[in-house]
Amino acid sequence: MARTSAPPPPLAPDALRVTALGGLGEIGRNMTVFEHDGKLLVVDCGVLFPEEHQPGVDVILPDWTSLRDRLADIVAVVLTHGHEDHIGGVPYLLRERADIPIIGSRLTLSLLRAKLVEHRITPVTVEVAEGQELTRGPFDLEFLAVNHSIPDGLAIAIRTAAGLVLHTGDFKMDQFPLDGRITDLRGFARLGEEGVDLFLVDSTNADVPGFTTAERDLAPAIDEVFRTTPRRVIVSSFASHVHRIQQVLDAAHTHGRKVAFVGRSMVRNMAVATELGYLKVPAGLVVDIKRMDRMPVNQVTLVCTGSQGEPMAALSRMASGDHSIQVEEGDTVLLASSLIPGNENAIYRVINGLTDLGAKVVHKGNAKVHVSGHASAGELVYCYNIVQPANVLPVHGEARHLRANAELAVRTGVDRARVPIAANGDVIDLQDGRVTVTGKVEVHNVYVDGQTVGGVTEASLAQRRTLGEEGVITVVALIDTDTGHLTEPPDYIAHGFEHDGSTFTPATAAIEKSLAGAAERGVKDIEELERLIGREVQMWAQRTYRRRPVVIPVVVEA
Repeated sequence: MARTSAPPPPLAPDALRVTALGGLGEIGRNMTVFEHDGKLLVVDCGVLFPEEHQPGVDVILPDWTSLRDRLADIVAVVLTHGHEDHIGGVPYLLRERADIPIIGSRLTLSLLRAKLVEHRITPVTVEVAEGQELTRGPFDLEFLAVNHSIPDGLAIAIRTAAGLVLHTGDFKMDQFPLDGRITDLRGFARLGEEGVDLFLVDSTNADVPGFTTAERDLAPAIDEVFRTTPRRVIVSSFASHVHRIQQVLDAAHTHGRKVAFVGRSMVRNMAVATELGYLKVPAGLVVDIKRMDRMPVNQVTLVCTGSQGEPMAALSRMASGDHSIQVEEGDTVLLASSLIPGNENAIYRVINGLTDLGAKVVHKGNAKVHVSGHASAGELVYCYNIVQPANVLPVHGEARHLRANAELAVRTGVDRARVPIAANGDVIDLQDGRVTVTGKVEVHNVYVDGQTVGGVTEASLAQRRTLGEEGVITVVALIDTDTGHLTEPPDYIAHGFEHDGSTFTPATAAIEKSLAGAAERGVKDIEELERLIGREVQMWAQRTYRRRPVVIPVVVEA
C-alpha cells in the first residue's frame, strides 16, 4: 500500500482514523490515536530509551504536536499494560492537559500513579479489568485478558460506527503462565465471529518461528544460579518485570538467601506489586539494602536495574566501579531480561566490565534465564486464523518485524492490499470495511534531557557527538579592528586530543593569512571575523589530524 507525505483530508463522518505517533519502526514509545466523530481516543503513551548516538538524552517521547490544538477532544488514554514503553510518556502528556482520563488495569494504574507522584500530578483514573465494557464518547471499549511479561495486560476492542477494531497490546500465548492468566483466545474468537474490521497486532517476535517458551521453563536455569554461586547473586531486570522477579524471589527463598532491591524504580515498583498482591513475598525474605553488609555473602541476593546497559543505572555503575556495591570474584550476575535492539554495545560493555571484576555473568546468550513477552510467528498465525480480520495493521516493532507480521497475515488469507506497513505519522482511515493510507502528520523524536522537553534537537545531538568524538578548541584572538591584524598570538584551549605548546603554531599562521585577506576586503564585523577564524582552525585540524572538532572562536577588540 503506497504511502503519501501529504496531510490527510478531513475525516469522513462514517470513517475511523488511526494514526501512530510512535512505536512503528522502533521498539518503544508506543502511542496510537483513534479518531471518530470529532473525538480522539489514545492507546498507550510510552517512551523510547536512547541509543549511544543520542548522548545526554534521558528518554524519547512520542510527538503529539499534531494533537496540541485538539487536546480537549481526547476522551481518554487507554493503557494496555504497565511497561515504560507504554506508560512512560503519560506524565508529559498530562502536563499539557491534566484532566485527561487514564483507563487501565489495577497494576498498570498503580505503577503510573507511583510514577506521577514524582511529577506532582494527580491523575483522573478509571480502573478496568478483563471482561468489562466502557463507553467514552463515540468509542465503545471492551477489555480482554492477554498474557505478557508483566501482570494485568489487556487487549482492547474498540467499536464505533465505522467498524470493530481489536488491538492486542503486547501479548503472547503462554499456556502455563506464572499467574494462571492466559490470553483470552475465546474472546478473540467471539470478536472474530462478530467481524473484526481492523486487527492491530504486536509484531515484536513476528520473525521468530514457532511458539515463545513458557515462563516456567526458566526455573531450572535460575535455580542453578542460586544453587552454585558461592557468593552474592546480583540480578538485573526491568523494574516492571514482576513475573521474573517472582521467580528470583522463589529461588532465593528456596536456597536460604535474603533479597534487597536496588534502584529507585525497582524499589517503587516492587512495593506496588507486593502491596497489590501481584508479587508474593515470603515473610522476612526482602530486607533493606543496609542489612546486607552484615550478612554472609552466600546469603545475599541483590535485585537491581540496568539490564540494558543504561549508563546511570545501578548495574552499569557496578561494572565501572562507581557504585557503593562492589562486584567481586565469586559473585554471579544474572541478566534476566531481553536485549533491546540498539543497546547491544552498552550491554556487552557492562558484561565485560563485570567479568573483569571477577563475576560470572549469566545471560540469555549462555543460559535459559529469559523468555520474551511477545508472541512468536506460530502464535500470531494462530490468532489470525481465529480472528480472520478484514484488515491488519502490524504495530510495535522495527521494520523487519512489521514486514514479517504482514507476511504472516497474508499467508493466512488476508488480502495484501488490506495489510498496510505503516510508519510513525502515517494516517490510516477505515471506511466501508477497507483501510487506506490517506496522509501523514509530521512526527519527530522529542527528547527529554533533565527538565527540558523538546529543547534538544538533531543538530544539538550532532554537536554533542562531535564534542565526544572530535574534541573542542576554543580560540581567543585579540584583533586591532583598525588594521585587522592580531595584536598577539591567539590563546587556544583544547579538549579531546593531545597537544603541546607548538601544536597550534601552523593554525596561527593560517589565521594571520586569512585575517590579512579579510583586512584587504575591509571586513571589520566581529561575527564575520569569528566565523573566519573558526573555519581556518577547523580546516587546519582536518588537514593535520583528520578530525573535525567543534571550534569556538572568540574575538576581542584590542
